Amino acid sequence: QVQLVESGGGLVQVGGSLRLACTASGSTGRINRLGWYRQTPGKQREFVADITSGTRTNYADSVKGRFTISRDNDKNRVYLQMNSLKTEDTAVYYCRANWDWGRLFWGQGTQVTVSS
Repeated sequence: QVQLVESGGGLVQVGGSLRLACTASGSTGRINRLGWYRQTPGKQREFVADITSGTRTNYADSVKGRFTISRDNDKNRVYLQMNSLKTEDTAVYYCRANWDWGRLFWGQGTQVTVSS
């Protein structure tokens, strides 16, 4: 089992930056991949970025060049540095862990609001 806790969300103006953090606890040694997803009301949760245990990264086209995902294995933490934020980045951001045997774990989410 894995528990994930996100932090770092908040209100920021267009063009600003935020850094999200997700801290994992529990059986973290079995985590293969950590990622960020986001969701707005009435829409499906969508992929933002993820990072493997070997630090290979993937990004959604909508955030490439603006967001950076990184991982600190010693602290069992994954970060999402978000720069040049746009109003369309407003969402609840969720951390997800891919665990052994295909199991997925989610955090409770953190709200990011980008105002114009």
